[in-house]
Amino acid sequence: MTKYEKKLKGDFEEILEFCHNTVMNKSMPSSFEGGSDYSVYGVRIAVRVYERYSAFGGNRVSLNLTLIGSGEDLFLSAIASGGSQALIWKVNTYSEESFLSTLVESLKKYT
Repeated sequence: MTKYEKKLKGDFEEILEFCHNTVMNKSMPSSFEGGSDYSVYGVRIAVRVYERYSAFGGNRVSLNLTLIGSGEDLFLSAIASGGSQALIWKVNTYSEESFLSTLVESLKKYT
Protein backbone atom coordinates (compact mmCIF):
# COMPACT_ATOMS: atom_id res chain seq x y z
CA MET A 1 0.00 0.00 0.00
CA THR A 2 1.17 3.49 -0.84
CA LYS A 3 -0.58 6.63 0.33
CA TYR A 4 -0.65 10.32 -0.54
CA GLU A 5 -2.52 12.94 1.48
CA LYS A 6 -2.71 16.65 0.83
CA LYS A 7 -4.61 19.72 2.02
CA LEU A 8 -5.73 21.83 -0.92
CA LYS A 9 -7.57 25.06 -1.64
CA GLY A 10 -9.97 25.27 -4.54
CA ASP A 11 -13.21 24.19 -6.12
CA PHE A 12 -14.37 20.72 -5.02
CA GLU A 13 -15.89 19.71 -8.37
CA GLU A 14 -12.94 21.02 -10.34
CA ILE A 15 -10.36 19.10 -8.29
CA LEU A 16 -12.48 15.94 -8.36
CA GLU A 17 -12.84 16.13 -12.14
CA PHE A 18 -9.13 16.86 -12.54
CA CYS A 19 -8.20 13.80 -10.46
CA HIS A 20 -10.64 11.57 -12.33
CA ASN A 21 -9.42 12.72 -15.75
CA THR A 22 -5.79 12.34 -14.70
CA VAL A 23 -6.25 8.75 -13.56
CA MET A 24 -8.33 7.77 -16.57
CA ASN A 25 -6.23 9.50 -19.24
CA LYS A 26 -2.66 9.32 -17.96
CA SER A 27 -2.63 5.92 -16.33
CA MET A 28 -3.63 3.51 -19.05
CA PRO A 29 -5.38 1.15 -19.07
CA SER A 30 -7.39 2.36 -16.06
CA SER A 31 -11.01 1.64 -15.31
CA PHE A 32 -13.42 3.48 -13.03
CA GLU A 33 -14.83 0.84 -10.69
CA GLY A 34 -17.27 2.97 -8.73
CA GLY A 35 -17.79 5.91 -6.47
CA SER A 36 -19.87 7.44 -3.73
CA ASP A 37 -20.82 11.01 -2.90
CA TYR A 38 -22.11 12.35 0.40
CA SER A 39 -22.81 15.78 1.84
CA VAL A 40 -23.63 16.76 5.42
CA TYR A 41 -23.59 20.18 7.16
CA GLY A 42 -21.86 21.76 4.17
CA VAL A 43 -19.10 19.16 4.04
CA ARG A 44 -18.79 17.17 0.82
CA ILE A 45 -17.20 13.76 0.51
CA ALA A 46 -16.43 11.92 -2.71
CA VAL A 47 -14.91 8.45 -2.89
CA ARG A 48 -13.63 7.01 -6.18
CA VAL A 49 -12.14 3.60 -6.90
CA TYR A 50 -10.00 2.85 -9.96
CA GLU A 51 -8.19 -0.22 -11.21
CA ARG A 52 -5.56 -0.92 -13.78
CA TYR A 53 -3.62 -3.89 -15.01
CA SER A 54 0.05 -3.92 -14.07
CA ALA A 55 2.15 -5.63 -16.71
CA PHE A 56 5.15 -5.43 -14.38
CA GLY A 57 3.41 -7.43 -11.65
CA GLY A 58 1.08 -9.39 -13.92
CA ASN A 59 -1.95 -8.45 -11.81
CA ARG A 60 -4.38 -5.64 -11.01
CA VAL A 61 -3.76 -2.59 -8.83
CA SER A 62 -6.41 -0.39 -7.26
CA LEU A 63 -6.40 3.32 -6.45
CA ASN A 64 -8.88 4.65 -3.91
CA LEU A 65 -9.39 8.40 -3.89
CA THR A 66 -11.26 10.31 -1.18
CA LEU A 67 -11.88 14.05 -1.46
CA ILE A 68 -13.38 15.97 1.47
CA GLY A 69 -14.36 19.61 1.16
CA SER A 70 -15.81 22.45 3.17
CA GLY A 71 -15.98 25.53 0.98
CA GLU A 72 -12.55 25.95 -0.59
CA ASP A 73 -10.79 23.92 2.12
CA LEU A 74 -10.16 20.45 0.70
CA PHE A 75 -8.43 17.29 1.83
CA LEU A 76 -7.40 14.57 -0.60
CA SER A 77 -6.41 11.04 0.34
CA ALA A 78 -5.25 8.63 -2.38
CA ILE A 79 -4.29 5.04 -1.54
CA ALA A 80 -3.00 2.48 -4.03
CA SER A 81 -2.96 -1.21 -3.17
CA GLY A 82 -2.46 -4.59 -4.78
CA GLY A 83 0.20 -5.52 -7.27
CA SER A 84 2.08 -7.99 -5.10
CA GLN A 85 2.11 -11.72 -5.72
CA ALA A 86 3.76 -12.72 -2.46
CA LEU A 87 1.82 -14.90 -0.03
CA ILE A 88 3.26 -13.71 3.28
CA TRP A 89 5.30 -10.51 2.78
CA LYS A 90 4.64 -7.78 0.31
CA VAL A 91 7.60 -7.94 -2.02
CA ASN A 92 6.71 -5.63 -4.90
CA THR A 93 5.17 -2.20 -4.38
CA TYR A 94 6.37 -0.77 -7.70
CA SER A 95 2.95 -1.15 -9.38
CA GLU A 96 1.21 0.66 -6.53
CA GLU A 97 3.76 3.46 -6.47
CA SER A 98 3.56 3.88 -10.24
CA PHE A 99 -0.24 4.09 -10.23
CA LEU A 100 -0.25 6.65 -7.42
CA SER A 101 2.60 8.73 -8.83
CA THR A 102 0.59 9.48 -11.98
CA LEU A 103 -1.95 11.35 -9.87
CA VAL A 104 0.59 12.92 -7.49
CA GLU A 105 2.79 14.35 -10.24
CA SER A 106 -0.21 15.86 -12.04
CA LEU A 107 -1.51 17.37 -8.79
CA LYS A 108 1.88 19.01 -8.14
CA LYS A 109 1.64 20.73 -11.54
CA TYR A 110 -2.01 21.66 -10.94
CA THR A 111 -1.53 23.28 -7.53
